[in-house]
Amino acid sequence: MTDIDSKQIYTDLGLNKTTSTDSKANDELGQAEFLELMTKQLEFQDPLEPMENGDFIGQMAQFGTVSGIGDLNTAFSEMSTAFQSNQALQASTMVGRDVLVPGNQMSLGAHGDMNLAVDLDQSASSVKINITDQFGQLVHQADLGNQQAGLVNIQWNGLNGNGDRVNPGRYTVSAEVSQNGGVVAGNTLVSVQVESVTLGQAGQDLTLTVSDLGDISMSQIRKIM
Repeated sequence: MTDIDSKQIYTDLGLNKTTSTDSKANDELGQAEFLELMTKQLEFQDPLEPMENGDFIGQMAQFGTVSGIGDLNTAFSEMSTAFQSNQALQASTMVGRDVLVPGNQMSLGAHGDMNLAVDLDQSASSVKINITDQFGQLVHQADLGNQQAGLVNIQWNGLNGNGDRVNPGRYTVSAEVSQNGGVVAGNTLVSVQVESVTLGQAGQDLTLTVSDLGDISMSQIRKIM
């Protein structure tokens, strides 16, 4: 097939490859322009060496593929926006509620219990919980015995070993986990209250502001109380 001068075709069509007459990007070719360009190609082809059907069909298929990818990207973008809006709506209902997040620092008030947890990657023959005050003094210890893999929920009533209520303030929780004949430090979770929700940019996770810890990612929440 004889080569066709694409620059001449663009000139005949009133198109300019370096300037744009509308809001489209310079390298963006719409469906109408594509069909008009194909028509010009047919007009300019050498009658002795006409465009083969395979070439014509190949160009149509290529344009269809590009157009389809563009439509798919638009659909995914719309889905992402809808998903983010739905996630924000769900997160807004969490304001004022307690959630479990990874950590070992907690604030005990004058009244009420503290919800804690240990995250076990596999079953343990023994799980011991230690709670110390700001001076490192042990105020509470509990042996939870044999536990299966997963979240092991714990509730501390704020009492020390003598059954007396400890003073309000900051406390630290740690876990000793017996697995496979050895003892390792367990992954602890503490209860915090969600104070506010911040929407992230496109593709980014939501940010929650929680008591004691400040800003955390939505993905860090392991359980809603």
